[in-house]
Amino acid sequence: MTTAVLTGADSPLGVRVARLLRDPPQVTTAGGVQALPIDVVFLEETVHPSGATEADSDLPDVADVVIDLGTSDYDRRAERRESASEFVTSSLAAADRFCADQIVFVSSALVYGAAPNNPKPLTEDAVLRPDVEFVFARQLASAEELVDEWRRARPGRVTSVLRPAISLAEGDSSRLASALVSGLGRRVAEVDPPSQFLHLDDLAAAVVLAVRRRLDGVFNVAPDGWVPGERVRALSGERPRFPLPERASEVVASLRWRFQRGPLPPGLASYTREPWIVSNGRLREVGWEPTITNEQAYVEATEAPWWTMVSPKRRQELTLGISVAGALLAALIATSIGRRWWARRRRIRASTG
Repeated sequence: MTTAVLTGADSPLGVRVARLLRDPPQVTTAGGVQALPIDVVFLEETVHPSGATEADSDLPDVADVVIDLGTSDYDRRAERRESASEFVTSSLAAADRFCADQIVFVSSALVYGAAPNNPKPLTEDAVLRPDVEFVFARQLASAEELVDEWRRARPGRVTSVLRPAISLAEGDSSRLASALVSGLGRRVAEVDPPSQFLHLDDLAAAVVLAVRRRLDGVFNVAPDGWVPGERVRALSGERPRFPLPERASEVVASLRWRFQRGPLPPGLASYTREPWIVSNGRLREVGWEPTITNEQAYVEATEAPWWTMVSPKRRQELTLGISVAGALLAALIATSIGRRWWARRRRIRASTG
């Protein structure tokens, strides 16, 4: 039986991957072979270069593949201040420790960088240009280099590097994904870039396919197509934009980004301003198919603002009520100003009379 060592098994993606490996759907492949369960070993402790671990008694002597779920475990790694490149070094050490000849590493499409001249979509052959201010994206690019060095160090090794788009699921989105979603489609008086939203179920299926098919190389993971910026704005329930001077627009956008989700790496904002959508053609060619669209993943994982849930009739009533209240408030203010003006004039006349 194939044995897979899984890091980050308690993450939302890890739970999904472990379930699919241990209990694959009862389907038959094109070659007439039914997928067999894979023995999954959870690796939570750090594996040092020497190969020693804190839980050796619970680990197998050998394994076939080590799965590093990378970006899916962003929250915990951020809390521990663990860099992606340092963590993948531990995963590579684990592969050596278990004599595994395959690594599956979940990177991110963030490594391509966000730029106005990015092709739509980006393919796996595109040059990596992660934002210099966003340290995490640069760490992922470095981690990919380490994985490739491990593959070239010995003949017969296989590495599967997955670069998913923003990965979401109801109640299971990372802080990184939530921050990106929160900043997309909400620019003030500016055109929004197109976006992609991948469901964690489809990402888990891609990881499992990489294990079972021993995929070798880099593969983007994303639904078919993308969502235009205006459509993202509509899905988010964002109110209509009003034209603002360029400088004022920049100040408003900066304030919204800062206080929207708390302190965030400054480089992350660029990924909400410029496109970085990817092609899934290479992964589709080896048998992967997305089951959830961009829009479905977005809607499931985000909470609609309260005003998008109001019926049209109720919305009209609220609009009328707000208009009436505004008119009354304006009348009260005008009356107060008028009274003060007349009182002042009377005092002036009395003093000059």
